[in-house]
Amino acid sequence: MSKLVFLKMDGNLEQGFQVTLEIGEDNARSYIEASGSLPSYPDLSNSLIQWQSKYNSLVNNSSRIKPKEIIYCGSINRRINECKQLESTIHNYFQSWLNCQEFRRINNTLREELNRDDIIRVLIRTNDEQLQQIPWHLWDFFQTYSQAEFALSTITFHKTEKSLPKPKIRILAILGNSTGIDVQKDRDFLESLPNSEITFLVEPLLKDLNNQLWEHQWDILFFAGHSETHVDTGRIYINQTDSLTINELSNALKTSIAQGLQLAIFNSCDGLGLARQLAKLNIPQIIVMRQPVPDKVAQEFLKNFLEAFSNGKSLYLASREAREKLQGLEDKYPSATWLPVIFQNPAVIPLTWNSLLIAKSGNSVPKRHKRSLTKLLATSLVVTMSIIGARFGGMLQSGELHLFDQIMQSRPREGADNRLLIIGIREEDFQLPEQKDRKGSLSDLALARLIEKLEQHKPRAIGLDIFRDFPVDSKQVSLKNYLQKNDKFFAICQVGEPEGTRGISQPPEMPIEHLGFSNIIPDSDGVIRRHLLSMDVPSTSLCQTPISFSLQLASRYLKEENITPKITQGNWQLGNVVFHRLQSPTGAYQKADTWGNQILLNYRSYHSPLQIADIVTLKDILTNKVKPDIKNRIILIGVMTRTSGDQFSTPYSINQSAYQEMPGVILHAQMISQILSAVLDRRPLIQTWSFWGDFLWIWGWSITGGVIVWYFSAPLHKIVVGGITIITLYGLCYWLLIQGNWAPLVPSAIALISVGCVQAITNYK
Repeated sequence: MSKLVFLKMDGNLEQGFQVTLEIGEDNARSYIEASGSLPSYPDLSNSLIQWQSKYNSLVNNSSRIKPKEIIYCGSINRRINECKQLESTIHNYFQSWLNCQEFRRINNTLREELNRDDIIRVLIRTNDEQLQQIPWHLWDFFQTYSQAEFALSTITFHKTEKSLPKPKIRILAILGNSTGIDVQKDRDFLESLPNSEITFLVEPLLKDLNNQLWEHQWDILFFAGHSETHVDTGRIYINQTDSLTINELSNALKTSIAQGLQLAIFNSCDGLGLARQLAKLNIPQIIVMRQPVPDKVAQEFLKNFLEAFSNGKSLYLASREAREKLQGLEDKYPSATWLPVIFQNPAVIPLTWNSLLIAKSGNSVPKRHKRSLTKLLATSLVVTMSIIGARFGGMLQSGELHLFDQIMQSRPREGADNRLLIIGIREEDFQLPEQKDRKGSLSDLALARLIEKLEQHKPRAIGLDIFRDFPVDSKQVSLKNYLQKNDKFFAICQVGEPEGTRGISQPPEMPIEHLGFSNIIPDSDGVIRRHLLSMDVPSTSLCQTPISFSLQLASRYLKEENITPKITQGNWQLGNVVFHRLQSPTGAYQKADTWGNQILLNYRSYHSPLQIADIVTLKDILTNKVKPDIKNRIILIGVMTRTSGDQFSTPYSINQSAYQEMPGVILHAQMISQILSAVLDRRPLIQTWSFWGDFLWIWGWSITGGVIVWYFSAPLHKIVVGGITIITLYGLCYWLLIQGNWAPLVPSAIALISVGCVQAITNYK
């Protein structure tokens, strides 16, 4: 039988106390009340003050109180003996006080109404600070009733929310300023707890601690480090320079308590001030040390308490057991058993370790449910393996790529890449006087004058996305010299990929170091979703550069940032970013040819993917109509006409209003921007998961579909919850793609629906 005893005490030791006794069942109204009093007792008060002084001078050098300079005198043994003599004096005074005539009615009522085998919680409700310091466990009542334990409580209180059971108990552990003490032991004890999920904040900043309390739900708050109480205010030292009071965290703590925080443990010194402040916030339970606590005592109490509590003992009995075990240390650390105390919100039933956990008893699940769950797991596994097989055969690739395009189109807009400037040659640019003798899209004269104007503003790199497989006109000597010697200018050629084709050669004047191939890799539907960084070039090709145009220009830009490309285990690396090459099979690409060094192309989304950077025309530059910011930018020159044949389908080509292909110069800009943004801005590259990552993801959603049908009985509920689940799946895949992870959406949706349908048909039969 569990009993709850209230001792409400108004007054102080100098003037005496009015005492009210209430006895009842735990979680029920009191059925017995009695009143009495306790007289003033200055001798007890003075002895407590003397003991505190003697105790503090003895233990502060090894305690978890704020480090400070202390001057010691006299031998340790002599001071230990003096402290023990005061303990004995206080014990005698205290017992004599509680045996007084005025308190006898309460004493007798307790012993008459309670049985010795009862589990009893005794709440000492008082606001008197000295009464909270008294070692109540010395009362002979607790010697007689072995399953009784006391706790302190304030006079006023309010009820708080109860924590909902979870698969694991969530603990926020703050390891604060630990100068001169060893809090690693505290961490080791916490990490050994079963069924727990612990977040450690080691010497945190105030904002980090505040954010954790605001943003997450916790069951237990733990602190180890230095602390102290000054006047009535407790203070914890969270790092080497910062300390705070409970009031400075009050808003975050109120939120955490409202979300279910049940217990705060301060395994640190002089914690009554902390407990009083926390009690005003109506936290359910608090455990503190009432005086400076030696490091060894703090560690021993925590170890024994956590072991007993996590093994099923109540909070009170676990605390009593851990406190009584400290008696073995009192030869070196006097009064150790006087230190730990519980502060309790009277409106809350004390928690147990198991009350915070979702029940996992196998006997509570009916056999028919076990069979259903086993069948569900088997069905989901078969369906998942079938979908993986269909995916490997390429049957799902078209649908996966289509939904990939949909998500790409709906991503949040990004700003334009200001490191790039595009000079687009349009139809009207062919009519310029400088274009009179052109052989291709750009005459030698127009190119020479364009380069002259660009170089005046010191661009970081210039890329010409126009084929020039013919020599420079003999009249343009300066242009020829520029193409031969300038290390900022890059041009394109095309590698002959299939057997029998030789590609398109580079400008004859250009060294191979300043060339990049323009080859791209369309998918089976003609859409460009991959980015080719480099490849092995056939010896028969007219274009012999193994490096892409985009990688060449990006590398030249990054050279000014002291970043040079290198190969790491077959992958390109720029700075700290490794561009992992696609390996087949991977993600939706189960049958794709992943020759060369390919990555997925993470298009930059703006108002339109065509607006990835500022765009001006050739005429704008040559006629000085506009003067764009050119310094330190990559300048891309290319044709932007529909008749050029340099237009490509992308995930953005099909939208609600029109079909819009992307000019090649814009496509190269997208590729360059992807490289620069990944290296300099930490913008994510798109990665696919391993086979087992995909398998577990798809299997998890297949189980979810079966659980929905198994758990909900009404067809409408199944349909509504199933619809919400599919929307959730889409939302997760959308969010993951933004983070750079291409999760299998189509296979997961098929698995979820398939297992749900199989489960529904099976249940119907």
